[in-house]
Amino acid sequence: MHKRFAVVSSAVFFLCFAVGSASAVSLRNNDAFVGYSRVGNQAFNPGVAGLNGWEAALHLHLHPFIGVEGDVAHYGLGADDIVPRTTTFLIGPRLSVKALGINLFAHGLVGGEHSANSGNAAVHISRGALAYAAGGGIDLPILPFFAWRFGLDYIASSDSPSGGRKGRFNTGLVFRF
Repeated sequence: MHKRFAVVSSAVFFLCFAVGSASAVSLRNNDAFVGYSRVGNQAFNPGVAGLNGWEAALHLHLHPFIGVEGDVAHYGLGADDIVPRTTTFLIGPRLSVKALGINLFAHGLVGGEHSANSGNAAVHISRGALAYAAGGGIDLPILPFFAWRFGLDYIASSDSPSGGRKGRFNTGLVFRF
């Protein structure tokens, strides 16, 4: 049920995002990213160690140096049933500077997160909250339309535990269009 909600809400989010911005988009500096992501200890839930997952993002270039970015990620892959799986969906502005094919960027994103564990756990967790992230990264060119991304963010939610490491690292393939 929760996976279906995350997939459907992500699809609607990206479709609305792409259709609403299509008329103002330059077709030279847009990119789509998919890759590995890891969040630090207790980023969203108390007593939960750092979680591995995947991340996907779409950046649409609107004006020189300025664009809008949508980001969806899921954490908790390979963890025990008692560990809450967390899905985030974020959107916000992105500033980019590109030279010699290398793209440096910074972004501020806001949206939501949903955490839930398996029904087999002794204590069932299912909740959602406002989420936000701020950070940036670098895209290094590897082929004419492809690059490799390294990124770091501060990420948290409105009800994140007070302690813990709220960092997020991501790396993966970027398709430029």
